[in-house]
Amino acid sequence: MAYVQKLFDKNFLEYASYVVKDRAIPHLDDGLKPVQRRIIHSLIEKDDGKFHKVANIIGHTMQYHPHGDSSIGGALVTLANKDLLIDKQGNFGNNFTGDPASAARYIECRLTPFARDIFYNPELTVYEDSYDGRRQEPVTFPCKIPLAIIQGVEGIAVGMSTKILPHNLLEVLEAEKKCLRGEEFILYPDFPTGGIVDVSGYDDGLGKVIVRAKLDVSDPKKITITEIPFGSTTETLMDSIEAAAKKNKIKIGAINDFTTDEVEIEIKLPRGVHSSDVVDALYAFTECEMSISVNLLLINESRPVIMTLTEVIEYHSKKLVSILKAELENEKRNLMDRLHARTLEQIFIEERIYKTIEEQNSKVGVITAVQEGFIPFMDKIKREVTEDDIERLLKIPIRRISLYDINKVKQEMKDIRDRIKEINFHLNNIIDYAVGYIDGILEKRSKDFDRQTEIKSFGRTDVRDAAVRNLKLRYDIETGYLGTEVTTGVLVGDVSEYDRVLIIRKDTIYYVTNVQGKDFIGKHALYVGLADSETMENTIFNILYKNNENCVYLKRCRIEKFILEKEYDHLIPEDCTFLKLSTKDDVAVSVDFKQKKLLRVAEDLYEVDSYLVKGVKAKGVRLSPKEFSSAKFVKSKR
Repeated sequence: MAYVQKLFDKNFLEYASYVVKDRAIPHLDDGLKPVQRRIIHSLIEKDDGKFHKVANIIGHTMQYHPHGDSSIGGALVTLANKDLLIDKQGNFGNNFTGDPASAARYIECRLTPFARDIFYNPELTVYEDSYDGRRQEPVTFPCKIPLAIIQGVEGIAVGMSTKILPHNLLEVLEAEKKCLRGEEFILYPDFPTGGIVDVSGYDDGLGKVIVRAKLDVSDPKKITITEIPFGSTTETLMDSIEAAAKKNKIKIGAINDFTTDEVEIEIKLPRGVHSSDVVDALYAFTECEMSISVNLLLINESRPVIMTLTEVIEYHSKKLVSILKAELENEKRNLMDRLHARTLEQIFIEERIYKTIEEQNSKVGVITAVQEGFIPFMDKIKREVTEDDIERLLKIPIRRISLYDINKVKQEMKDIRDRIKEINFHLNNIIDYAVGYIDGILEKRSKDFDRQTEIKSFGRTDVRDAAVRNLKLRYDIETGYLGTEVTTGVLVGDVSEYDRVLIIRKDTIYYVTNVQGKDFIGKHALYVGLADSETMENTIFNILYKNNENCVYLKRCRIEKFILEKEYDHLIPEDCTFLKLSTKDDVAVSVDFKQKKLLRVAEDLYEVDSYLVKGVKAKGVRLSPKEFSSAKFVKSKR
């Protein structure tokens, strides 16, 4: 049994690690999940500037992806609809309506020049064997931008998940520039569907945002939804509005969807209802407003790591510098090789070293003759002349020697030296070079990535405030029933199904509960009233009680904080007896004292507002040390 348990633990851990690292969570370096990376790799391999059938790309990607074609097709369409890495041709669905894409055999795609620029560099890319060992695929691409936070991503693994919101490309690059210069920066999400977002709780990518649809309420008898919140479609949004209308949470006459390339949902209102009356209810009870929690989880150094937006920008700023530096050094190395080769070629032809091999009758003799021929010119040659160099020189065709252009070669060598100087300058000023690279992207893309989502501060709409109070809440003191279905007794007030009720029982134990259809709370409750913030704040409970010595006490308090459905202790001390309760402002306490010898005052009046309002756990104030026979609230004489 222990062996089986150990086997299960080992296999489950391996499976969980595989799902986290190789399926669901994107990598910090290039912001791609494995299936997306394999799609990009296939598009690079197939790239010839022309469009390819999506079905062909799916088939090519299956050489690297050990799962089905449907997962590849879905990922490709999702990636293409972000309009950043993949050019598309044909029906790729509609992000607004949620309509699916056409079959893979009908639609076409190709890699964008932008994607090739930020991804493609085989000399810097680390490759590994594909799942069947027949081909090589990239571990990650040397990506020059923080793609994960630009595109946004969502993934569910085993025991963890990621939810990264998309951000505006230009704003992210500007933040990266500020980071490179050591300046402060801040980023907020930007959604392709537009809408409005409240980012007060975003917490640098680890909190939450509230998103809203944009509503046109210029016509008092009609509401037009022109932009939808991120995460919804016109279909799901309309379904939520119709469901709210059926439950009588909002009042609408008709709803129509005229969406094409832009969102247009028209809500017609019934007679007597105006757009200003419905807006809050739309935000409270439909997908016109949603809260989105964020979890910025990425794979870094083979481990899932939760990061902030600031940390991602800082990491990619350093990554951009290292990639650009490696590219410059690689280009410089290649240029130095070219310069060395051209220098050898120039000396070999101009100084006619090739003539020294005419009398040689062995390979060793030929190589030695050429090496000795270069000895007088070693001050011009910056490195050792190898046998490979000599072999290359010996393969120069006679035609090239006869057509050799000295001036052309000199100009080429000058251009190479100039470029090497330029590279050395960039390497010595690598931060400025990185900023210049970002500026180049910004200049090319500035017209294509305007902010779509408007940032506002509005907070979450409370459903209790937005709900229509069209129900009658009654309490029958004789039967002890309270609810909206009770038809007899005292009217507590007009309520909605989201309201709460404060109940003080006759033993002075109190609790708060939700409004219900019919609920037994007991006969002769001391108080039944709404538990909304305004009522609770403005209601002062004046309570009379007596102790064992028959002295009367007055307690004044507010009940402002509570936990729903929790019963709280008595409002008066346990060894005391409750007398009266009042919530009126203009009252006094009239006390009749027991008749005793030498007692001059038989009755006294105490103004309630002369005493302080204290907490619910505080004791009352003794009105008089004398024994009393009765006490009651009367109208104040002030």
